Amino acid sequence: MNCIKPVYKAVIPVAGLGTRMLPATKAIPKELLPIYDRPIIEHVVKEAIDGGIREIIFVTRSGKEAIENHFDAHYELEHRLVKKGKNKILEDIVKIIPDYVKISSIRQADALGLGHAILCAKHLINDEAFAVLLPDVLIVDRKNRQKNFSFSHLMKAWNKTGIGQVMVERIDFDDTDKYGIVEMSKKNINEFESAPLKALIEKPEPQNAPSNLALLGRYILPPQLFNFLEDINPGVGGEIQLTDALFKLLTKKSLNAVLTDAHIFDCGNKHGFLAANLLVGMQDPKTRTKIYALMNKLNDDDF
Repeated sequence: MNCIKPVYKAVIPVAGLGTRMLPATKAIPKELLPIYDRPIIEHVVKEAIDGGIREIIFVTRSGKEAIENHFDAHYELEHRLVKKGKNKILEDIVKIIPDYVKISSIRQADALGLGHAILCAKHLINDEAFAVLLPDVLIVDRKNRQKNFSFSHLMKAWNKTGIGQVMVERIDFDDTDKYGIVEMSKKNINEFESAPLKALIEKPEPQNAPSNLALLGRYILPPQLFNFLEDINPGVGGEIQLTDALFKLLTKKSLNAVLTDAHIFDCGNKHGFLAANLLVGMQDPKTRTKIYALMNKLNDDDF
């Protein structure tokens, strides 16, 4: 008999300052910067909901109130849209999240690392397994795929095994020093297969990297992760890092990885942000031909 409880809660840390995107983020939370026609955070929340999440927990800070406002009702705006007969736009803003999804938030008073941000949400998790989605990361599944297919597979892997899951992608070996890199217990891993981890190394130099499989900011974690986070000795600047707790899960043989071949964009930097906008824009038939026309019109003199 399967006694593995489904995962219904997701922690999304949104307390970052967005310094990599300055000056655009001087007054606007980075999570509200648009990817095509809606903010990054809406894409990520929708990904979580499509995967089965029913409660979103934002770990936030002062100055980020606009994120919660985006998911709240805006009666004056809705009234104006009704008067002007803009029903399609009205539908888009009143149905950002379904009625059955709850959104709550908790403050992270000090910026003490991703592990600390997750620890701030402990009392809202109530000894349940939970998801973590980093809001900088946009996953765009490849053509002819069901939307948000990758995160759904992460959830399925948990439901099947009851073991913590991390999503990984293949990167260039030259870039391993920018990511947490994993080594699998088996040599070859198939797409969407859940397989045990053998090692986890934070930002190894390419010559020392055990593989080119990188953590990409999607996790399903058991409640005992909080015990590991509380036991970690803070590092530089008093920060508590999630990877330290993940390593402890790994040593308990309680951590697997799921490989995705989706397009992954780090929208917390300008290159990833621009690339994500271009691809998502190209996926809309209404704008695809216009983007092609613009690109064909440009020449070297325009740069």
